[in-house]
Amino acid sequence: MSVRALRALRECDEVFAEFYTSRLIDATAEELEEFIGRPVTVLRRAEVEEGDVIIEAARRGRAAFMVAGDPMSATTHVDLRLRAVEEGIDTELVHGVSIFTAAAAAFGLQPYKFGRAVTIPFPEPGYLPSSPYENILENRSRGLHTLVLLDIREEEGRYMTAAEAVRWLMDAEERLKGGLLDEETVLCAGARVGSSNQSLLAGPPSLLAATDMGPPLHCVIVPGRLHFMEARALVRLAGAPERILQD
Repeated sequence: MSVRALRALRECDEVFAEFYTSRLIDATAEELEEFIGRPVTVLRRAEVEEGDVIIEAARRGRAAFMVAGDPMSATTHVDLRLRAVEEGIDTELVHGVSIFTAAAAAFGLQPYKFGRAVTIPFPEPGYLPSSPYENILENRSRGLHTLVLLDIREEEGRYMTAAEAVRWLMDAEERLKGGLLDEETVLCAGARVGSSNQSLLAGPPSLLAATDMGPPLHCVIVPGRLHFMEARALVRLAGAPERILQD
């Protein structure tokens, strides 16, 4: 947390937070309260997206809203800020570290070589979208990497794992047969990226699908065309097979 953010939080009349788009790593909500010296009201999704709790607090005085990661990486929070601005409420944004940049940095991949990010949803009866697979395939055809975000059901305590996501992709390959994956494909799986117990792994789909990466949050990267420095980074930082250095 930056000095600017800490100062702003301590000057506010009310402090709110949400942990359904992401979650705290290396700290609990209680530890966060102790650190900033203020009580924190944790809101559910409906209270943020459909309610006026934060707007009403801002009408009364100075209110802060905290999220894990970068607050503007979710359209929910863009909407909240616009609602405040349209009511004449002054807003100030303090950026955080986003998985969109942290994942690339952790694996030593060049951020400007990423295409459109995708999200893999938990399977549901009658709902089996092909768009995540198709978008990854399009990125790959252009030589671009893909950051794969994984579904979160915070209210149910469910967080998709990297192994589940890779199995989802393997199943999509069986169904759609676009040539995205085979046993020579190298995928990247990250767990708790940016934390003190970060875990990184790069290897074939069968390895990642069978590996327990530990507690959430997880992400997956499907690499595109690798620069030799990126290949070297995957080998040294995430245990990728050395054969990629020859590709």
